[in-house]
Amino acid sequence: MYNNRFPILTPDEAAAHVSNGQMVAFSGFTPAGAAKAVPRALAVKARALHAKGEPFRIKVLTGASTGRSLDETLAEAEAISWRAPYQSSSALRKQMNAGKTDFVDMHLSHLPQWLSFGFFGDIDVAVIEASEVTADGRVYLSTSVGASPTFLQLAKKIIIEVNGTLHPRLRDMADIAVLPPPPHRSPIPIFHPLDRIGVPFVHVDPKKIVGIVQTNEWDEVGEFSPPDEASQRIAGFAVEFLLSEMKAGRIPPEFLPLQSGVGNVANAVMAGLGDNDKIPPFYMYSEVFQDSLPALMKSGKMLGASTTSLTVMPSTLQEMYEDMDFYTSRIVLRPQEYSNNPGVVRRLGVISMNTALEVDIYGHANSTHVCGTTMMNGIGGSGDFTRNAYFSIFMCPSVAKGGAISAIVPFCSHVDHNEHSVQVVITDQGIADLRGRSPEERAQLLINNCAHPTYRDYLRSYLANSRKGHLRHQLGKAFELHENFVNFGHMLGKGGSTSA
Repeated sequence: MYNNRFPILTPDEAAAHVSNGQMVAFSGFTPAGAAKAVPRALAVKARALHAKGEPFRIKVLTGASTGRSLDETLAEAEAISWRAPYQSSSALRKQMNAGKTDFVDMHLSHLPQWLSFGFFGDIDVAVIEASEVTADGRVYLSTSVGASPTFLQLAKKIIIEVNGTLHPRLRDMADIAVLPPPPHRSPIPIFHPLDRIGVPFVHVDPKKIVGIVQTNEWDEVGEFSPPDEASQRIAGFAVEFLLSEMKAGRIPPEFLPLQSGVGNVANAVMAGLGDNDKIPPFYMYSEVFQDSLPALMKSGKMLGASTTSLTVMPSTLQEMYEDMDFYTSRIVLRPQEYSNNPGVVRRLGVISMNTALEVDIYGHANSTHVCGTTMMNGIGGSGDFTRNAYFSIFMCPSVAKGGAISAIVPFCSHVDHNEHSVQVVITDQGIADLRGRSPEERAQLLINNCAHPTYRDYLRSYLANSRKGHLRHQLGKAFELHENFVNFGHMLGKGGSTSA
């Protein structure tokens, strides 16, 4: 819906409000709620200007990753000069790793405060998807909240994409609040995952809204592949670990809220929890609500979820729309500075479950860079939860690329989560509970329980021949596996075998 106070713009007319070099903030946390029509028009504008020899590149902000119509389309048009705080576009990734686009990788909960204090400069234009905007400036957001409230507050100009596919009762899930600046903050009064502390809309100065673009497009959420054997084994070990913690009395009988990352491993773990009768009904306090979760809610296994995005396929979202009375009382959509807030995570005792590219023998985890140099997507919200979780779990297959890459390495080629934050590591080989363990004990657990058998002898030899210290390393060989992969396509070198 829209109010005739604001002009109706075509996407091209909206794109005319954006100039070369400007900072543009787009809605979207994953493809959920991402702007669609205006970024495509900006890509067309960029191509036309480039063909005439004129420059057109913009700085792009979002809540997290986005859909194809935003990052991928703009990157293909070579229209992005700078990007923050997270992305998952293959075209943009290539430009970032080639040094053609600057990228700032950061914790997602930090973004609103950094913007509010001007660390990134001014937001010239905000392009935000919504279900409705009223004449007095109330903006009812889409399938994600993300950082859109902050973008709307700070932007000099606002363009609203009003999407006709959005159910008007999405506002019943929204709980919008904005933190005041420090040092004037009171404790956030969230004491239960479904507590609400705000209002269902963002209020902006109507004078900043330059126009409305009408769309009728579903979110560009792709279908996850069915869990492979490794993901299913990881899920089985994750359930085993949580059950053992319950039996030991370290998880209360009512269980604890869960946070789960994005992807097939996360979906497999959630499905595994749902299928196990010994796991009691639970809540989630997370940042992403994925396709595996509506069925858990309907079964009664998941009692409710706090999130900042509904990252589900259009078919799943349509099914949810058909029973909004059920879902609106069980899902809360918050801004990311609340969904990922460290104080709330610690207060609620959230159990975090995230994926890593690699983990070294002392428990440092790398979530972002292949062989220490090639950026994949970014740290996202994993650090927000890991550092403050009741206990933190990292999961990954023990090998990748048909065994050419080991996920357990002597030394992480890049560290996103250090040994002080990583408590439990699970691969398809088993579980390493690192809590209270010395470095030597951590190394033995990770090698024996989590490394693939193909790599265990190498890792044991590396440890045995390392120089003694609190942490034992062979500095000249710490990255030998990574060098082998770069040079020979296999971490164990030519023919897939070497020794430390």
